[in-house]
Amino acid sequence: MSAGVFSEHGLFVCFEGGEGAGKSTQARLLRERLVERGETVLLTFEPGDTPVGKEVRRIVLDPATGDLADRTEALLYAADKAEHVEQVVLPALARGEVVITDRYVDSTLAYQGAGRTLDVAEVESVARWATRDLRPHLTVVLDLEPQAGLERFTERDRIEGQSLEFHQRVRQGFLDLAAADPDHYLVLDARGAVGDLGATITERVSALLEAR
Repeated sequence: MSAGVFSEHGLFVCFEGGEGAGKSTQARLLRERLVERGETVLLTFEPGDTPVGKEVRRIVLDPATGDLADRTEALLYAADKAEHVEQVVLPALARGEVVITDRYVDSTLAYQGAGRTLDVAEVESVARWATRDLRPHLTVVLDLEPQAGLERFTERDRIEGQSLEFHQRVRQGFLDLAAADPDHYLVLDARGAVGDLGATITERVSALLEAR
């Protein structure tokens, strides 16, 4: 794999982690704090933040979809990412904005690669091609034991409803990705206080903004 492409414009921040880890909460909190500082921020998510992506999201998350071939699932997620990068992420970065996304390529590598036990290198090849090999300047991994995260849901979508062993592989997948590229990752214990986690994340992002 190549070292990846990092946008010369704007700042690209990604939140990753297992189910119920608080990614959406921290992404919103970071946006609020950066806007207060005067930054122009786009908060987005995967899958589903494009018209095409909404259809993909319905297919991959609706329990009524039932079983999909693992490769089919991986390709559907890759299609969502391709559309998301082209229609949402790249235009915002070109405008010099801070782009915060709730999930990105690492979710495909962790869920469809490690979780489904597909060859992670093969899954990565497809996902990187779909996203033009665009990498976040920082990926925040909110780490949580799967059992604790899943207990936060009374109803589960198609992915949340997978086995505990599946979600344990996913968790390890995220940790392995972070360990392989520590300069571009911030791993935090998701059991921490929301405010404390938010302050740590904001401090790291602020340093990146100042450096740019």
